[in-house]
Amino acid sequence: MIFGKSKTQLPETADALPGREVRQHAVGNRHLVLGNPIETDPPEGMEAVVVGLGCFWGEEKTFWEVPGVWSTSVGYAGGITPNPTYEEVCTGRTGHAEVVRIIFDPAEVSFQQLLQVFWENHDPTQGMRQGNDRGSQYRSLVLTTTPEQQDLAETSRKHYQEQMTAAGYGQITTSIQPLDEYYYAEEHHQQYLERNKNGYCPIHATGVRYED
Repeated sequence: MIFGKSKTQLPETADALPGREVRQHAVGNRHLVLGNPIETDPPEGMEAVVVGLGCFWGEEKTFWEVPGVWSTSVGYAGGITPNPTYEEVCTGRTGHAEVVRIIFDPAEVSFQQLLQVFWENHDPTQGMRQGNDRGSQYRSLVLTTTPEQQDLAETSRKHYQEQMTAAGYGQITTSIQPLDEYYYAEEHHQQYLERNKNGYCPIHATGVRYED
C-alpha cells in the first residue's frame, strides 16, 4: 500500500526492511548553531536523551534553543532496520520514529525541564501521527539513557495525563522506554531550519501547560 495501515502500524521483524551494517552517509562535525560536536558521547557530567514528537526538523530547533542544551542531532530510533535512510523510514517499514537526540548539562537544565518542553510542544494523544503528518515515524516517544530518566519520564506522563484529561484530551500514547539504538540522520537533515532559513516544520502544541 502507498498509504494506510502499512504506515500507521509498526512492522514485524520479518516484514521490516533489511537495512545495512554500515551507515552510508555523513553527519557533519559541528552543530551549526551551538558549535559543539554532533556525533559524540555526552561529555563528563552531561547526559543524553532521545525524544520523538513529530517532524524532527522543527523539534530539533525547539530543543537547541533551550539554555543548558549542549548539542542536538536528528535521527531514527525505536525500530528494527539497522542504519536506515530517511526514505526507508518514511515507508513505515523500518519501525523507527523521527527523533531528536539531546545532550544537556543537568547543572543548567534539569531533565524535568526538558520533559516539560517535550510535553508542551506536541500532542501526545495522537498515536501514529502529528497533525497532518501521518505514519509511525511521527509517533510520540521518550527513549531514556538512565534508570532515573525512565522513572522521571513515566511519572511525568502520569502527571501530564491528568492535565490533558482536564483539558478535554484523550489518552496519552507516548511510549517511554530505554534507548536501544540511535541512528544519525543524513547531514542535510541536521539543523535543517538553520540550513534552510525559509524552511518550515509545523509544531502541534496543544496549549496545555505542564504544571508542577
